[in-house]
Amino acid sequence: MATLLTNKIASMTEMREPHKVLENSGGQPVAILKNSSLVGYFVPAAAVTDPAEVAVSSADEVRRALLSRKSITEPVREYLRDK
Repeated sequence: MATLLTNKIASMTEMREPHKVLENSGGQPVAILKNSSLVGYFVPAAAVTDPAEVAVSSADEVRRALLSRKSITEPVREYLRDK
């Protein structure tokens, strides 16, 4: 079974009335299940961060962040490397 990324769930049958799913979600994403298997997520607009509020990193900031994690990522890359 897949790990759910939210504690709110609804069945495909409940999605016949999506407004009720939204009302019960409390503004949080809802995992949609069919026969106890995850099929997707229903994400209310309120749960999505306003793009105007999202900080954008420069290429230099991304490079620095990647370099700072090199000691963590390098062993994984080495393990995954084709031999």
